[in-house]
Amino acid sequence: MKFDPTQAMQQDDPTAVSRKQDHIELAFASRVDAQLLNQRFYYEPLLSAHPNPAAEKSIPFLKKTLKVPLWVSSMTGGTEKAATINKNLARACGEFGMGMGLGSCRQLLNSDEYLSDFSVRKWMGYDVPLYANLGIAQIETLIQNRETAKIRKMLDLLEADGLIVHVNPMQEALQPEGDVFTRSPLQTIESLLQIADYPIVVKEVGQGMGPQSIRALLQLPLAALEFAAAGGTNFAKLELLRNKEVEQNIFAPLAAVGHTAAEMLAFVNKAVVELGPKCKVNQLIISGGLHDFLDGYYLIKKSNLLAIFGQASGFLKYAQGDYETLRHFVQLQIRGLALAEAYLTVK
Repeated sequence: MKFDPTQAMQQDDPTAVSRKQDHIELAFASRVDAQLLNQRFYYEPLLSAHPNPAAEKSIPFLKKTLKVPLWVSSMTGGTEKAATINKNLARACGEFGMGMGLGSCRQLLNSDEYLSDFSVRKWMGYDVPLYANLGIAQIETLIQNRETAKIRKMLDLLEADGLIVHVNPMQEALQPEGDVFTRSPLQTIESLLQIADYPIVVKEVGQGMGPQSIRALLQLPLAALEFAAAGGTNFAKLELLRNKEVEQNIFAPLAAVGHTAAEMLAFVNKAVVELGPKCKVNQLIISGGLHDFLDGYYLIKKSNLLAIFGQASGFLKYAQGDYETLRHFVQLQIRGLALAEAYLTVK
């Protein structure tokens, strides 16, 4: 019988023929322009085996344990789709060891009508952190009315580990029905810290924060600081789009002001060095404008503080339908992080 090399190759390597054909057909399409290479990393292909997908990490964060440096940033509640979205996200957090911040829980302060939208602890378990979320305007009002006990009641109902306070003066100013602050957000946060018996995280809502705000927050006994930097969903712009056309035209430049996550991290790193022991914050959630896992990986490696990275819209896109769609997305994110850890070092 005459030797058939193609048949022998198919027996030894069943996909060889189709794979080689793909290589021929895709050779030109797969060329990478050297000018478009990601210049933030050194690629070191010799120093690691392929990462084991079954290997688990242990990352101490907010007094709980994460398996991956990923945080599901605050999103939604009180809408028709919210229950499905939050349930899917919570299941993913429990399965893959991620932390989660709920969307604004303002509706729960005076009513349990939407409690089921936010009650996700049963889906994620107790090993990973879950944080409720209120706006600085609500905190200011509760303090003024001496009703801060409502916060503790809300946290207990949700079985949440602590509270995220979102600071959003520009959003409120551009929102048609927005609240008006009578004190600076910093004063309100300081007042809350004096009476709170739960951990507090402070975040922005899509424009980030400048160096003076960051420096002030780093000197407070916060559990963590979340960036919510410019480049992702900008809630000031979102509210402006709900306004009349004349307001949109006039105030558009205000919604375009902000700081990227990379810029904010530079502010933090500089302030940490300058403040020394006066810096009381030692954990970061880097979020806002992170387009992929490599953005997150790069920034957490550049941080002087223990850092994880958060996503909101990225998760939201895959959380609105069946759980398996979201599950596959998260698996890919984690695999990407593992490959980055194995073969990339930050310049």
